[in-house]
Amino acid sequence: MARIAYLVSSAKELALADGTRHPTGYFAEEALKPYERFCAAGHDVVVVTPDGLAPTADPYGLEHFFHYPEEDQDFFASVTRTFHHDPDDIRITLHQTTELGLVAARRIVERLTSRGTAPSEAHALVSRAAKIAWSQDRRLVDVMVDEGLDGGLSRQEIQQAVDELDAAARALSAERRRKLDSIEGFTHPVALSTLSDEELAGFDAVFAPGGHGPMVDLADNADVSRLLRVLHHKQAPIASLCHGPALLLSAPERADGQWLFDGYRMTCFTDEEEDQTVAGRLGMAWYLDTALKNAGAVFDDAPSAWVSHVVVDRNLITGQNPASSEATADAVLKALAA
Repeated sequence: MARIAYLVSSAKELALADGTRHPTGYFAEEALKPYERFCAAGHDVVVVTPDGLAPTADPYGLEHFFHYPEEDQDFFASVTRTFHHDPDDIRITLHQTTELGLVAARRIVERLTSRGTAPSEAHALVSRAAKIAWSQDRRLVDVMVDEGLDGGLSRQEIQQAVDELDAAARALSAERRRKLDSIEGFTHPVALSTLSDEELAGFDAVFAPGGHGPMVDLADNADVSRLLRVLHHKQAPIASLCHGPALLLSAPERADGQWLFDGYRMTCFTDEEEDQTVAGRLGMAWYLDTALKNAGAVFDDAPSAWVSHVVVDRNLITGQNPASSEATADAVLKALAA
């Protein structure tokens, strides 16, 4: 059984480019999924914050559209793969997945097949409509009705599928919030600042979930620097997700004067993805993607935004975005098993 330092930001506000303060914290999905995976594998997961204050869930990360059920997300991926032969040509934005009703494709297909449409025909019909909605920035409901691609369904029936998806996502968001609130470590975390180097050496790995919080209190933190130095010395897995790789900016220099992770391949929430978020549209003071590149990272992101992407280089494990939560956790488990 390994002992994992689960390093979570306790920041509650993020300074934007214009100096205004924006609410922040940890991203719910990114914090819960890896935690549950590590616990299920039998590891000792110790929630740590820089100052020992209880972390706060980023309200943006609790928005329902970040919690679409996995079966709906997986089906939507099967639809978008029909848009182009080369997946590199597909660009799905946050706006398209959250505001156009596209992720309701599975539930619309279910309604079509219940009326007797063959599953393959229903999938093809919805995929055709979804491609039009995606390329023309139109709501899927409107496209299916206005373009005669409704397959016999009424506007109300198609809209019901979208509303049903939203309700399921809101319920899942609330359930994840409830679970996080019930975890003792999230209500009474250990203060990283109180741990000695010897105590830090007792950890077998560190994992930092995202949310914008890590950009506030993990990116320039002397205690985070100590933790990275100690764990890197023993070649323990150093893992982070989305904005979590901000902790790597606290890494000390090597003996040659270079950043500890200079030349390492890594990923994080990209500038492209950032510009699609609320904070990004308001104006970020700085970008994590750019900061890691400037520090000396060999940046490795997915062919398109918002898809799962994990990079492993030696003992460093990084995940790109919320969709990478489970895959990043699995990479940590594999490293610990090795």
